[in-house]
Amino acid sequence: MPCYNEGARLKIGSFLEFALSHASIQFLFVNDGSTDNTLAVLDTLCSQYPERMKILDQQPNAGKAEAVRMGMLTAMRIGEPAYVGFWDADLATPLETIPEFAELLENNLHLQMVFGARIRLLGRQVHRRAIRHYLGRCFASAVSIALHLPIYDTQCGAKLFRSTPELELVLRDPFLSRWIFDVEILARYIALHDGDIAYMCDAIYELPLKQWEDVAGSKVHAGDFFKASFDILRIYRKYIAPLR
Repeated sequence: MPCYNEGARLKIGSFLEFALSHASIQFLFVNDGSTDNTLAVLDTLCSQYPERMKILDQQPNAGKAEAVRMGMLTAMRIGEPAYVGFWDADLATPLETIPEFAELLENNLHLQMVFGARIRLLGRQVHRRAIRHYLGRCFASAVSIALHLPIYDTQCGAKLFRSTPELELVLRDPFLSRWIFDVEILARYIALHDGDIAYMCDAIYELPLKQWEDVAGSKVHAGDFFKASFDILRIYRKYIAPLR
């Protein structure tokens, strides 16, 4: 879980309650050069379950992309997990969704990754500000066109991957983008498989979330969507264009 100045937003009780009933799931919190009391809060939290909750203190701040990349690589080397992923520390997606992701990977051996998808369906509690929803839909459409991949939601901060040497290769080098590294992960997978979109469609499962909350205090702002458009172009040129 990437954490940058999350001291006031970390839901300590939720983590402890979840850990009490899910002994097989471990957490690695990446403190990304926080300037508030995040590290102290994480120390207090992890001291409750030192064998299952650990901290990677990354100094100085390097951005969410690098925090996620280093966190996942480190997690893959701790106890040889079957699955590894990243989750937004504000718990916009509840922790209770993690076992559902893991079950999909366990029961479908062809799947390599499960992504949360924020879709407002009747009977589901998905609350997102209108401006972010519509900007997100435009962004997702641009990504789908650039990657030639019909994906609905690349930016949901709830993703779980099968822990494989291929994933380690995808994460080996720093990302071009500080924010839309999710898109770059997909582009790297596509490049590894020589543009085989059929493989990608079979390897990815987008799970419509039962609950997602647009938590106040997000580090992502509306203007970042426009900046990310240039990163889509950079990612396309580096990974996708050479395949055409």
